[in-house]
Amino acid sequence: MSDSVSGPARMTARAWGVLLVLCAAIFLEGIDVAMLNVALPSIRADLGLSTGMLSGVVSAYVLGYGGFMLLGGRAADLLGHRRMFVVWLSVFLLFSGLGGFATEGWMLLAARFVTGVAAAFMAPAGLALITSNFPEGRLRTKALGVYAGTAAGGFSLGLVAGGVLTSFGWRWVFFAPVILSALILVAALALLRDTGGKRARGSFDLAGSLSITGAMLLLVYGVVRLEHPGDGPLLTVATFVAGLALLGLFVAIERRSSSPLVRLGILRKASLVRVNLAALLFLVAFAGFQFLATLYFQEVRGWSTMQTGLAMLVIGIDTVLAPTLTPRLVNRFGNARVLFGGIVLAAVAYALFLPVGMDWAYTAMLPALLLLGLAFALAYGPLTMAATEGVEEEEHGLAGGLLYTAMQFGMALGLSAVTAVSVSAGTGLDALRTALVVPLVAALLGAAVMAFGLRTRVASPGPAQESAPATV
Repeated sequence: MSDSVSGPARMTARAWGVLLVLCAAIFLEGIDVAMLNVALPSIRADLGLSTGMLSGVVSAYVLGYGGFMLLGGRAADLLGHRRMFVVWLSVFLLFSGLGGFATEGWMLLAARFVTGVAAAFMAPAGLALITSNFPEGRLRTKALGVYAGTAAGGFSLGLVAGGVLTSFGWRWVFFAPVILSALILVAALALLRDTGGKRARGSFDLAGSLSITGAMLLLVYGVVRLEHPGDGPLLTVATFVAGLALLGLFVAIERRSSSPLVRLGILRKASLVRVNLAALLFLVAFAGFQFLATLYFQEVRGWSTMQTGLAMLVIGIDTVLAPTLTPRLVNRFGNARVLFGGIVLAAVAYALFLPVGMDWAYTAMLPALLLLGLAFALAYGPLTMAATEGVEEEEHGLAGGLLYTAMQFGMALGLSAVTAVSVSAGTGLDALRTALVVPLVAALLGAAVMAFGLRTRVASPGPAQESAPATV
């Protein structure tokens, strides 16, 4: 691979090696979350956890991830993308293993929280390594397409892997990522390097870091509390108020800081704000649907974890389509149009699943699941590509942090929203159908957001302008 700042001129063997390492890491992150969700009933039975403690096992990861993501993105820009990636991959490996040895609920909570923090530092560093190692254009589009496809595949294939591993014992859901992390770490030490591009100048904004991390933790915790609308509503409101107050304090600090954690000017880019809002809504819809579909298969239909994973395996077609079909479509039509098409397809998929019945054959569900896999392939890649589009290289870690923060908030909000609606609607299939409206509405809102970003081409004598694809 070339030593130039812009990265390789073509996909050499070393470039493929670098891409494989980074894809494996983002796949690890996605599969880790999905596998745990499948294993939760077995964990509860073995450790005797209450419903609140079991929910906390999931929420702890979300708190760590969402709370420290922006700090992780800034740390990658200041301290080096490779260094942050390798260090926090090591932390991820260690605490995933500790989770497998847990004998009490609090041990799982602690392990999952630190694992989430590790992912918060690792993910933006990994995305920044992709954008800095592959020059902008077709090569970067191809690399990000493969990267996004692998990430999406982790979410869908993790359900199947979780079902298989849980059949041998739930602790393997924690031990398997340790083995994968160790292999990735060895390869990362051998292959990864910062490209010599510009590194952000300045020092850590301690006051900004503390205020935004506290704000993110409180806001994510407030979203998680929405799952239990009758459990201390005043505390939930107080949590949101405190989080918003800290967020306001953060903005005030950043305006005066000579070395801000988040340069507020980056938020003036309408395209960046639009992409992050679309990402949040897209993940609200997908996380909510995945949760409800799992409940439908296991609790309403009585299917096993293995049957559930296999039923949703078809969504994993995104693993094949995202790196093959999506980059070609992006090169032809641009990020905005492809992303818009993906979110619209997702809305159609949720609408098709809305009238789900007790006696539905799998063939009746298949069109919705296939469309959702295609939608994920078309949307996830362009979201990742657009996150750093038009952003200076020294702020790629920050841009990645903003994107993954939006995604994590989306996942937390999606789970909480469908849970709250389902609980309010009662029990059984009718309550589940009512909650399925949430993913549909979120996808429609996401499509509306992207519709504002579409630019129609106007007549121009210049051939370059005539063929230019729409941008976000």
